[in-house]
Amino acid sequence: MDRTDQTNTPPHIAANEGGPWGGQDEDGPPRSKGGPRNPWTPPSPDDGGRGPDRGPSAFDELFRRARDSFGGGLGDQPGGGKIWILVIGVIILGWIGLTSFHSVGQRQRGVVSFLGSYSRTLEPGMNMTLPAPFENVRVIEAEEIRTIDLGSAGEEAEKLVLTGDQNIINLGYSVRWNVSNPRQFAFQLAQPEETIKQVAESAMRGVIANVALNEAMGPGRRAIEQQVQQRMQDILDSYGVGIRIQGVAIKQADPPAEVINAFKDVTAAQQDADTDINRANAYAQQRSSLSQGEAAAFDKVYEQYKMAPEVTRRRLYYETMEAILGNMSKTVIETNGVAPYMQLPPPGAVRPATDQAAGGAK
Repeated sequence: MDRTDQTNTPPHIAANEGGPWGGQDEDGPPRSKGGPRNPWTPPSPDDGGRGPDRGPSAFDELFRRARDSFGGGLGDQPGGGKIWILVIGVIILGWIGLTSFHSVGQRQRGVVSFLGSYSRTLEPGMNMTLPAPFENVRVIEAEEIRTIDLGSAGEEAEKLVLTGDQNIINLGYSVRWNVSNPRQFAFQLAQPEETIKQVAESAMRGVIANVALNEAMGPGRRAIEQQVQQRMQDILDSYGVGIRIQGVAIKQADPPAEVINAFKDVTAAQQDADTDINRANAYAQQRSSLSQGEAAAFDKVYEQYKMAPEVTRRRLYYETMEAILGNMSKTVIETNGVAPYMQLPPPGAVRPATDQAAGGAK
């Protein structure tokens, strides 16, 4: 019976009683006896000298290290749950401390929004809010005076504006502004500087359209600045953006670059004409004052002449002769047999008129 059963057993089963991976011991996994080794079982020293047991795989080792790095197995250790609670508590306290306390400067205001809607405005100092994302705080420089330049030398495009007398002027000006209402400023404007630029340009064009070129380039600047400031404030108040315009200053008022040389020549000619007119007026004023002084002096002499004509006539004669003969060389000749004394002038002096007349007679 036994020999018959062994004879009837298929050859491949007899050679490998444990299946395709070899035989199986009574107390162990399938073993290979001359056939292929089971890939799911680590090799043993009994497998024909194929080496020692390889130990855990690389994946198991990586998983173990990751678990150790992140505190794995704390829950299995005594007090592990308390450590997790402590870590979570520290995270919550840090979240609250970083998002709930806000320092606001003296020139700043903090706008608080609760879930996207306006809640309140924080004053300067240390303030506390609900942690984010429940309440968010936006700090705004409320009292800082900011300046926006339009048409300055650094910009490529010119700010050409049409005046009331159909001339073109190139303007460069600046706008000073600050925040008057932090709530409106935070929720009404996405690009405040761009809005102010557009409002300033619109207001400036509206004012310049009613002003002549000479006024815009000269004495009318102050009035233009005040009108532009008032127009800008009215427009921004109608928008409700919480901005106050502190002032407008015109820094440049020139003709376009293509004709600026011609305008400079005209301006120089006007200045020369004004200078000549001023000189003529000064000379006329001087001559008029001198004539009025001489007329007043003549009136005084005439008053004296009417009271004593002979005395006044003689005094005028003496004064006239003194004025004429005061700087001339004179020779006095007396008659009635008195020998005259003729004083000869020093060498190089002017000869007396009588000697010159005598020499001419000879």
